[in-house]
Amino acid sequence: TGGRQTALSTPTRGSDLRRYTTTNHTYTATMRVVILSTLVATAAAFSSFTPRTVMHTSTASNTSTLSMKIFDHKRRAADESEALSDYSLGNLRPAPGSRHRKSRKGRGIAAGQGATCGFGMRGQKSRAGRPTRPGFEGGQQPLYRRLPKFAGQPTGPGHEKEAYNLIKLDELNSCAEGSTVNFDALFESKAVTKAKYSIHKVVAGREDFTAKGVTVQAHAFTQSARDAIEG
Repeated sequence: TGGRQTALSTPTRGSDLRRYTTTNHTYTATMRVVILSTLVATAAAFSSFTPRTVMHTSTASNTSTLSMKIFDHKRRAADESEALSDYSLGNLRPAPGSRHRKSRKGRGIAAGQGATCGFGMRGQKSRAGRPTRPGFEGGQQPLYRRLPKFAGQPTGPGHEKEAYNLIKLDELNSCAEGSTVNFDALFESKAVTKAKYSIHKVVAGREDFTAKGVTVQAHAFTQSARDAIEG
């Protein structure tokens, strides 16, 4: 025909084989490079790990001449070289960590007790002055009302009971006639033991009063004791 002709080349089997062979060689070379780099990295890591182990072993085997001083707040002796015989009133000191510096409240947040000084910002206990009276337990039954009363021992101001050392009348029976008897004389004669209180009171005993013509000195007498001595 009079039109334009186009030349087309039909691929042959030999060209396809050569193209496949070239692609296969390229893939094989790439795989070889990847495997080789992996082996090199593994060998480098193993070589870097092995000297550290050897170095650690050799270091552990060496004996170190360094000495470290451990300061323990639970241990009293800060210097172990001092002997007990070296202690005196001039070098005595408290154990490390047993005494703390006084807490300075309201001196900034760096002190740990700044601003509200540990009392918080709200509530009754954060206000100025004492928030509650002594003995107040928040509304529950307080301790001084939970405990029973003691019969014969009123409490409060003006109800203080005088405590006497008691001397019984039967302890005076061994006194000689016409003698003056007080606690010191009875203590010297071993008729009584030492007293807990410094004031003495004569009371009636279990046995009858048989002493005659004695003068008894004491700080107080019961009515029955007075009648027995004067009768």
